[in-house]
Amino acid sequence: MPHAITLIRSASLSDVAEYAYAATAPAESRLIFLAGACPLNDDGSTAAIGDYAGQAAKAIENMQTALSASGASLRDVISTRVLVASARREDLVAAWQVVRDVFADHDVPSTLMGVTVLGYEDQLVEIEAVAAVLDS
Repeated sequence: MPHAITLIRSASLSDVAEYAYAATAPAESRLIFLAGACPLNDDGSTAAIGDYAGQAAKAIENMQTALSASGASLRDVISTRVLVASARREDLVAAWQVVRDVFADHDVPSTLMGVTVLGYEDQLVEIEAVAAVLDS
C-alpha cells in the first residue's frame, strides 16, 4: 500500500535537527489523530518506572497498536509531539533517542517538550501523533 506522507526538508534550515521540518498529506488522505500514547501495561500499571527510555519504548509500542487498529503504521505518521516530565535535557534526549531510532528514516516533524507532570502515576513520557493514510 502506498504511503500518503511526504517529508519536506530545507537546505535553508539547520541540518542539526533529526527530523524533517514539515510534512504533507494529499487532500484525499484520511487523517488519524491519536490520543497521547502512554507507557501503560495491559493491566493499567505504568511500565518502566523511573526509566525515560523504557517508557518511551512502551509508549511507541502502544502507539503502534493504536495505529494498527486505525489501519495505519509508523510509516503513516505525519508528526509527533514527545512530552517528557523532566526539566533535565538529558532525560528529554533519552526519550527522544528511542523515538528517533524507531522512526529511523521516516523522520517526521516532531516537537520534544519538557513538562512538569503527566497524567498517570509514575508516568514520565507521552507521545502524541497524527497519521495520514490513503484508503484503497
